Amino acid sequence: MILAIDAGNSRVKWGWYEPAESRWTSIATVSLIEFAASSDHINPFSVTHENPERIVISNVAGEGAHQLLVNWTSIFEAEPFWLHGEAERCGVRSRYERPERLGSDRWASLIAARALERGPCLVVNAGTATTADVLSADGEFLGGLILPGVELMRFVLHEHTGRLPIQEGTFRALPRNTIDAIETGARHAQAGAVERMFRSMGGKGVCLVSGGGGPALVEQLAIPCRYVENLVLEGLARIATA
Repeated sequence: MILAIDAGNSRVKWGWYEPAESRWTSIATVSLIEFAASSDHINPFSVTHENPERIVISNVAGEGAHQLLVNWTSIFEAEPFWLHGEAERCGVRSRYERPERLGSDRWASLIAARALERGPCLVVNAGTATTADVLSADGEFLGGLILPGVELMRFVLHEHTGRLPIQEGTFRALPRNTIDAIETGARHAQAGAVERMFRSMGGKGVCLVSGGGGPALVEQLAIPCRYVENLVLEGLARIATA
């Protein structure tokens, strides 16, 4: 059994993967705040399973989350493998100027995408931030972009303008109120950035979208795309079983 952990900027997601059956037996998600507040007597990872053969972790949530993950995984015999950006793994080669600076969540997603698609692929994660990374048909990560996610766009407008409303609005073709105007603008920005990146690939291949904001983003995209739940965890499982 493999324990794969994806610690993002606002939540921690983990799954138990059975390699012999090529399936997830369970997947759970909690907010980073809830994770930090977990009781010392209730380890969130050991509620349903014990002693994984391997533990692989992607952490982009900082040192505080790192220490929490160290504490919670220390009860297991397996030594965790902490994923970082690197030059090559699982058939993917990175052309990032400094491969080690690439976020581990983006790297894991690229590895998962390579296993799922053998043609050109735009790999998108829509969460607190939205990333769109170009993967060539021969497995080269060519580069990508990062922009604020929808919720972060709302927050920035609220904080740095005349206190524009922060609540979620409705996407409309022609918004006629401020809340809907903000929502529609943020979603156009997300879709527009992704579609421009796809055009930079010559319009070839497919776009794989993951993350909490993924389903809403897919609805706005006018390019070949599909939603893949838990793309980071899928990449971590590939790494653990390679």
